[in-house]
Amino acid sequence: MADGIFTAPGRVNLIGEHTDYCDGFVLPFALPQRATLKVNLRSEARWSIASRGETVHFDLSEPVTGWAAYVAAVIWALRDAGHEVPGADLALISDVPVGAGLSSSAAIECAVLTAFVELAGLDIPLAQRAALAQRAENVYVGVPCGIMDQAASTLSQEGHALFLDCRTLQTEQIPFDLAAQGLSILVIDTRAPHALVDGEYAARRTSCEQAAAQIGVPALRDATLDDLSKLDSSLVPRARHVITENQRVLETVELLRAARVREIGPLMTASHVSLRDDFEVTVPELDIAVEAALAAGAYGARMTGGGFGGCVLALIDEPAAAQVETAVSKAFADNGFAPPVCFPATPGPGAHRVA
Repeated sequence: MADGIFTAPGRVNLIGEHTDYCDGFVLPFALPQRATLKVNLRSEARWSIASRGETVHFDLSEPVTGWAAYVAAVIWALRDAGHEVPGADLALISDVPVGAGLSSSAAIECAVLTAFVELAGLDIPLAQRAALAQRAENVYVGVPCGIMDQAASTLSQEGHALFLDCRTLQTEQIPFDLAAQGLSILVIDTRAPHALVDGEYAARRTSCEQAAAQIGVPALRDATLDDLSKLDSSLVPRARHVITENQRVLETVELLRAARVREIGPLMTASHVSLRDDFEVTVPELDIAVEAALAAGAYGARMTGGGFGGCVLALIDEPAAAQVETAVSKAFADNGFAPPVCFPATPGPGAHRVA
């Protein structure tokens, strides 16, 4: 039977947090860290997925849970959309940190999706794949994520950030050549527990939907700061974050188009402050990482991902990486936190076949 090896990346979101499910704007880019999948097709409609010494077998007659659910979800979504999906034995390795807000789940989903589209010859244009992978996670896994993670994993191009309009799904590849300006994005994995399935993410999304309904617009993407006066006081901070965050994305894109990369730093920091104070999705580890990075000379820093743990991005001069990492590590030690893990993030390519 046919086989192949496929890979899809994790992602960081440069700016535009909790805007995707509000029909807003996001600006992620693909990480060098990736999920890589070896696929061997088989004749019967059964599947197995092996990873880290564990193998899970399934035929979709019963729900699959745990980490293997992300594989089963894509197969389910493909079949539910009317596609014939051949049985297969799959083997997965991934160096995308799990639980760090870097979309390790989307990397798995998009590697699986890319593999079956190609090996089974499915007619699913590249631009439509993110929505299918998103539906797999929303409906089968039960995580109410927006489309950003899967779009970044499927559509990203090396050396670029992906400007995505989450309403129209129009995309633009924005040049993001950090090295040419002597800059780097340092990812600081705080290693604080990161969980979105516990209801907090869903609660934020519900608040945004309630705010849009009270204002009388389809989504908060259509709202302005003047509309905040129409809201119950409890919803004002949530809506204010989304409205201002969308504007920060648009301003960041304009600066990057003009190759004024250093100038996006204050927008990154303002995004973090909004996520901390208005959206309330940060934790002490994230806030202290941002503060320490800025004190050590970062142009800007912000949490990335859904929040409640995960990672911080710091825009720095490339030679300052060790200095910033040392400062953050010291701040963590002073506060009794586990040591962070830091690495540079260079925009990489999206999902593709490697063999």
